Order: sequence, then structure tokens, then C-alpha cells
Amino acid sequence: MKTMFAKISAIVVAATLGLSVAATGAFAASEYPLNKPREQDWSFAGPFGTYDKGQLQRGFKVYREVCAACHSMNRVAFRSLEDLGYSEGQIKAIAAEYDITDGPNADGEMFTRLGTGADHFTGPYPNREASVAANGGAYPPDFSLLAKARAVERGFPTFVFDVFTQYAENGPDYIYSLLTGYPEDGEAPEGAHVAEGTHYNPYYIGGASLAMAAPLSEDIVSYDDGTPATVDQMARDVSAFMMWAAEPKLEERKSLGFKVIIFLLIFAVFLYLTKKQIYAKLEH
Repeated sequence: MKTMFAKISAIVVAATLGLSVAATGAFAASEYPLNKPREQDWSFAGPFGTYDKGQLQRGFKVYREVCAACHSMNRVAFRSLEDLGYSEGQIKAIAAEYDITDGPNADGEMFTRLGTGADHFTGPYPNREASVAANGGAYPPDFSLLAKARAVERGFPTFVFDVFTQYAENGPDYIYSLLTGYPEDGEAPEGAHVAEGTHYNPYYIGGASLAMAAPLSEDIVSYDDGTPATVDQMARDVSAFMMWAAEPKLEERKSLGFKVIIFLLIFAVFLYLTKKQIYAKLEH
């Protein structure tokens, strides 16, 4: 019996070590990004985190005035801006700035109309092929889910600790690091391989350089609340906004999760007391 238990223990240990090595090797196999994203302090971090509406509005302004020139946000409806604190009138005014292709009409033809709150943000290009052609062969990804899709794997054993710390901000951390990671002089360090027509950025997940030049510069936008529009501030704001776009119901999810945990704890206490009451009457 002891021999069998020892064999089983050895198999379990070997399997555990094998999985650990495999996980470590899998994460180590990825050469990029050259630099790990820098962790930031986000208002929506942790089990009780919430969005800062002022920050989201500033991030939305950065998106509209800078990022929207290349990037679409097709999965976000104008009426969702209510979550950012915009009134119905403001949302109607924002939606009316966009031309929406609709139809067909009674004559079977497509037509263009002004946007309404029920419509979704449109992109600057009519289709993917047009966007690729306009950007030298590079496709500007849609912003709707980018904060969830561009998450850099943190490797073993860090991702294990993340389960307990509730770390889920690797997407915004990556976007912020990327936007602020371009060299100040625009020059790549000696020995770095940079393809022609691309720009060096050690935080890029797809290589040492990317087709997008540094999109932010000091005071490129003017914040309505008077916040200084530094590159760091704009990068932080638009990263938070992109997180909201990818997960607009984050606050509701966290609130529901907390209530479920409280319910389960209370249920466990009552279950224990019930068990204790029943077994107290039985002879042992």
C-alpha cells in the first residue's frame, strides 16, 4: 500500500513539475514584447474597483480627436455613452456628427442619414481593404475589444498570483505602456531590428516595431475639465476608456460577484449550523 501511494505521489509530482515547466517554456517562448508592460494604478482595479467617469470622458475625447482618424469602434453604441455621464441631448449631438449608411429604401437603394443613439460608432474607412490601403498595408484594429484582446501573458507563476490579487488590467497596462513607450528622439537603439516604414517600440506585442507612429504629443487635445494634456495623462485616459469599451458592465459584474460571495458565506454558516443540529441528536 505504501509502495503504491509512493508511486502515485511521484506521478503527481512529476506531472505538476511537467506542467510547470511546460507553462514556463510556453510563456518564455514568446520573444515579444521586449519590455513587459508597466503596471499602473487604475480606479477599476481590484474586486471593488469602479470607473472614473471624468477619466472616461477625457479618454473618449482622445479617441475622438486622435485615435478615430484610423481606428473604428464598431461594437460600441452611442447610447452607451450614458455610462460615462453624458446626457441624452449630448449623446444625440455626438451621434449626429456621424454619417450612417442605412437602407435599402422603398426604391431599393442605400442612403446616408445622421446617427442616432441606437447606432454604433462608425470607422473612418468603408471596409478593411480600404483601411489597409490607406495605412501602407497595416490594418488599424477596431478599438471595441482591444483592451481585452491585447493582454500580454504574464507567465508562470505570476498568473497564479493574479487569481488571488484579482489582477485583470493587463490590457490597459499594455496599451498605456505602448503609447508611452516610443523613444523620445524617435530613434531605435543600436542593434534593434526595425523594418522600413515602422517605428521602434519595445512594448509592442507583435515585434520590435510597428507601423503606427507615436500618436500622442503634448497638448494635442484640450481637456474640458482643465486637466493638463500630457502624453502620460492622455495615454492613461484613453487606456481606461478602451477598458470601458471592452467591458462596460465591469462594475455590475463586480457588484454581483461580491453579493454572490456574501450569499455563499452566509449559506455555508447556515449549512454548518443545520448539520450540527441534526447530528447532535444522533448517537455516536
